[in-house]
Amino acid sequence: MPVQDSGQRQAAEPTTGDRDSRLHPRYRTLYFVDTLHGSDVLSVWERPEPQPRAAPVPLSRAKIAATAIRLADAHGLDGVSVRKIAKELGVGPMRLYDYVLNKSELLDLMVDAVYAQIAEAGQQSEWRATVLAIVHRTRDAALEHEWFADLLGARPHLGPHALAVGESTAAALSQAPGVRGIDDLQRALGALNAFIIGALRREVTERRTARSTGTDMSTWQAALGPYLTRMLETGRYPTVARLVIDGTHLNAEETFHHNLTTVLDGITSFPDT
Repeated sequence: MPVQDSGQRQAAEPTTGDRDSRLHPRYRTLYFVDTLHGSDVLSVWERPEPQPRAAPVPLSRAKIAATAIRLADAHGLDGVSVRKIAKELGVGPMRLYDYVLNKSELLDLMVDAVYAQIAEAGQQSEWRATVLAIVHRTRDAALEHEWFADLLGARPHLGPHALAVGESTAAALSQAPGVRGIDDLQRALGALNAFIIGALRREVTERRTARSTGTDMSTWQAALGPYLTRMLETGRYPTVARLVIDGTHLNAEETFHHNLTTVLDGITSFPDT
């Protein structure tokens, strides 16, 4: 039995789903912590791994998360379920509930495993280089695991690797000129995160659209060329016409970097007085 800190306690909760579970219910251990607001169930990050046991297939949260990520990479988040993961691992679904209580915790583990990749960017020699490295590593991770972009922008991710990335980013931005207090830092982080989420979702959506329709952006534009030409010849859209006629197809990575540096220039400069 794991050693508990003072204020922590355990309780057993019956689970269902096994054959003959009405006669012989299985139990999973729930860990609680006493707080000023009562007793709360410990998060997946605070609960100890289940004790190893003799079984043909050893499990761990890391192994479960890695399997879930492979499924999500191949089939998207809709292709991830406890039952499908269990099948991939060659175990019964109920074994997984010893490690995660629900799908929300499973997603937390998956997301934090991706943040572990992002954290590899590490600290650079100065604040701007650190932010650039983290954000470009985030883009790399989102393009490798497209489902990751779907989970950005909601509530903050609070796993240990996500917190480490957040700490590195916030600490770097706090050193930037123009960031002179906590309010400036909050605004800077908000603007940076808004850019990251919007840019990554747009790029991932375009990749998915190209796959699902069988046409890339250039092919789509060529198909609509005659219609667009007729509309532009009306003279009602002169600026759009300039973009279409004079503009070129920009490289996605170069454009991401250019826009990122523009955002950093804006959010870290001293405001006009």
